[in-house]
Amino acid sequence: MPHDFETLIELRGISKSFGNNLILDGIDLNIHQGQAMAIIGPSGTGKSTILRILAGLLIPDAGEVYINGLKRKGWVDDIRDPIGIGMVFQNAALFDSLTVRENVGFSLYQHSKLPARTIQKLVDEKLEMVGLPGIGDRFPAELSGGMRKRVSFARAILPNPENPAHNPEIILYDEPTAGLDPIASTVIEDLIRDLQNNGGGCKTYVMVTHQDSTIRRTADEVIFLYQGKIKWSGDVEQTYSTDNAIVRQFFSGSVDGPIKILN
Repeated sequence: MPHDFETLIELRGISKSFGNNLILDGIDLNIHQGQAMAIIGPSGTGKSTILRILAGLLIPDAGEVYINGLKRKGWVDDIRDPIGIGMVFQNAALFDSLTVRENVGFSLYQHSKLPARTIQKLVDEKLEMVGLPGIGDRFPAELSGGMRKRVSFARAILPNPENPAHNPEIILYDEPTAGLDPIASTVIEDLIRDLQNNGGGCKTYVMVTHQDSTIRRTADEVIFLYQGKIKWSGDVEQTYSTDNAIVRQFFSGSVDGPIKILN
């Protein structure tokens, strides 16, 4: 699919196995500036694995990752990407013993020399942006599931004034609405789009999701991953009108079709 915007991340021939299980098999994928991409497919087909490779949290067995046209050389703790990449984990991944403010500002408290007062101001701005003003002193256990998700969003978009090059330009969402009721899901879906359109958020994101409403309301483009390969891609309207048998089976929930059911 042609794009007028620059490529932020490119995967070339990415493969990854866990033991004898081949999870990703020669994946090629371009993520463009301003893109809202959903990765869908059956469970266990490597969707979250792609996110972790994009984030630099997981090393592929084969293939290359390019960030802003530069080949990634560092991995995990040694990563030196030219742009910031934020990630929102499925379970929010907050520290129970830290306050909301300490969770959101964790990277700045640990890796910057900014005064605590400055970090607090930055954190409070982002909490307000995600619709949670005034909760910085609470602990995660005092929050609902949807509120914890929004706290993790605030953490993912927190800038670092000491190193503007690492301010997040792309967000990776792993099942952002999983486990939420329909109303809470709608709040999160609206927030994802608001952050894309707000100057203080991120205009580009890649999301793994199974939820129909999340795909319809937050994705512009969809790729379908199955058996370690991208089997189909298209815009969100095409996703629901395609005659591709794999995509149609996935959305119908039928046990009959090309997708093999794992017992």
